[in-house]
Amino acid sequence: MNQTLGQKLFRTKSPERAKLDEGNAHGAGLGRSLGLFPLTMIGVGATIGTGIFFTMVEAVPKAGPAVVLSFLMAAITAGLTALCYAELADRVPASGSSYSFAYATVGEFAAFVVAACLLLEYGLAASATAIGWSDYLNNFLQNALGWQIPEALRAPMIVAGKDGGVEFHAGHINLPPILLVVLCCVLLIRGTKESATTNAIMVLIKLAILVFFSIIAFSGFDMHNFHPFLWPEKGAGIGGMAGVTAAAGTVFFSFIGLDTIATAGEETKNPTRDVPIGILAALVIVTVFYMLVAIAALGAQPASMFAGQEAGLAVILQNVTGKTWPALVLSAGAVISVFSVTLVTIYGQTRILYAIAKDGLIPKSFRTVNPRTQSPVTNTLIVSVLVGVVAGLVDSTFLWDMVSMGTLVAFIVVSVAVPVIRKKQGATDRAAATGRKGFRVPFGPYFVPGLSIAACIYLVFGLSRTTYTVFSIWMAITIVTYFGYGIRNSRLNKPASEQAELTH
Repeated sequence: MNQTLGQKLFRTKSPERAKLDEGNAHGAGLGRSLGLFPLTMIGVGATIGTGIFFTMVEAVPKAGPAVVLSFLMAAITAGLTALCYAELADRVPASGSSYSFAYATVGEFAAFVVAACLLLEYGLAASATAIGWSDYLNNFLQNALGWQIPEALRAPMIVAGKDGGVEFHAGHINLPPILLVVLCCVLLIRGTKESATTNAIMVLIKLAILVFFSIIAFSGFDMHNFHPFLWPEKGAGIGGMAGVTAAAGTVFFSFIGLDTIATAGEETKNPTRDVPIGILAALVIVTVFYMLVAIAALGAQPASMFAGQEAGLAVILQNVTGKTWPALVLSAGAVISVFSVTLVTIYGQTRILYAIAKDGLIPKSFRTVNPRTQSPVTNTLIVSVLVGVVAGLVDSTFLWDMVSMGTLVAFIVVSVAVPVIRKKQGATDRAAATGRKGFRVPFGPYFVPGLSIAACIYLVFGLSRTTYTVFSIWMAITIVTYFGYGIRNSRLNKPASEQAELTH
């Protein structure tokens, strides 16, 4: 039956169909190998490290000591959205995360837009964290061997100028991030179980390093560094509550680890139980460590010193102790930490593309799975090449806010999806059919999702004009791609026999 344009834009894939699709690939799909602990560690690994190791250098100059409020504001917003994620992950435990949730609720076109936001979010986040890895690697080499990577091999070609413009430095390339992406690519191609185990080990090391940092930093704690707590306005978006909001928008991308957990629904042994619990557990762990390290860092160093500081946390330890060995330990921990962040972020990117390809909205090469490793090899290679190119050539200053924009838009759609899916499924009917109630957002389907939407919109308003411009261009590309390819090749646009073929 021919569908009208409106029907095509708003057609949905039922939650029951989504679950069926994840389980009927007859060995050709992704393997279910993840339990609750490695799943939670995927979330923590994608989150802790990014915001603390790098973004304080970007966020503190905007908010001053009140950046603590920025982290808290971002955590509350992420917490509200995490509750929405938890319910949707219980109802639709499929790979693709926000994309799959949107497809089951608000329609195909909105789902494709969300997918584009997720691709922007994960791709640029992977590049940005890989870039930051270069600073800590260089600090480690300096303290351990007295040798630094040559400037031309650790500086990008495209950088932000002092006047806010763009500068091109011919002959420069940031080589360490490219090498990091290559290592992550090799590990991911080998298989999800091996990658998750490696990630869990690196996350535990990371947490130990941050505890180590906090103990030493608190030994040099000075309350005077928090005065004045709220900086006076210095210009557009700098100082005052405007600065706090702008800083919150910058650090918010650090909470994409919550979304990463939801992308692993198809590879989780018991997704309806473990994904919601993993999301909430990761949120608690992340928030506690972010607040602990942020307070310790600001207490040990005046806020005015953060701007432009390379390998900031390592420098703080060196200044507090007057010795190089604490900085050496911290830099080594950061090198491991950022490896895990980059690994799981690239992982999330590939699983989102896999889910989109299964629905026919992008070429089928992105859903081809290696039968031996049960991983999407071609997909992983393409993502790694693109991430590596951006990481090697572009200054991270251009990337942080763009990641936040993608994250916030995706979070808004997730929040909208909760009341929609409640209305579609019905709590009473679903409980009777499944024999279990499952996780539900407290206080009804509107209160928490409404607060989440409002908080996300508030943070979006704090992002830069450049971010809006680039995001608009990206959305234009997304719309052209959907109407040029996706709408015609969608699985829901095919006869039943062809739809079955697309599952395999």
